[in-house]
Amino acid sequence: MTNMGITRICLVRHGETTWNADKRIQGQIDIGLNAAGLAQAQAAADWLANEAVSALYSSDLQRARQTAARIAHRMRLLPAFRPEFRERRYGFFEGLTYDESRARYPADYHSFETRDPEFVIPFGGESLRQLHDRVSGGLRQLAAEHHGETIVVVTHGGVLDIVNRLVRGNPLSAPRDFLIPNAGINWLQIRDATWTLESWGQTEHLAAFGLDELP
Repeated sequence: MTNMGITRICLVRHGETTWNADKRIQGQIDIGLNAAGLAQAQAAADWLANEAVSALYSSDLQRARQTAARIAHRMRLLPAFRPEFRERRYGFFEGLTYDESRARYPADYHSFETRDPEFVIPFGGESLRQLHDRVSGGLRQLAAEHHGETIVVVTHGGVLDIVNRLVRGNPLSAPRDFLIPNAGINWLQIRDATWTLESWGQTEHLAAFGLDELP
């Protein structure tokens, strides 16, 4: 499925979980979708059904896999799971709400909140720089493997935060100026090694949904 040398990547954030609704930091804790999230995933699958997609990839965390399963069924594709598109590891923030994290670990939360790219969250967490390297490497590999094709990747809010900055050339430390709604659809184009955003945060398919609980 070639397109005059243009590679298109559709990145879909997983549907809502109960922890999303509670503003609780999931990281790599393996939380599944709630009822709203399953409906969002189906809505995204229906919206994408007529796209000429040659491959489907997903984070291997449950909330992404459940979202990818709806897309896979609708498109008759078999998802391939890529751990490089997992959510960021949030260390000792995982399982806490943002407010609880701020109250319990104020100094560390300040480094997190102010987006210090080199700050590694204690107890197994990742820095923004480490996340950037993981995600950008995985994305470039997919672009090379699928030159001139259209593919779908199901992933997470933290990953999409990195992708947006990567493509727009914005620093990791800059405040976020874009939305990352649950089950939102985002399109990238790659032509002659130039990456551009085709569209971002599409939610037309989510009539009654679309949380963006990220700070």
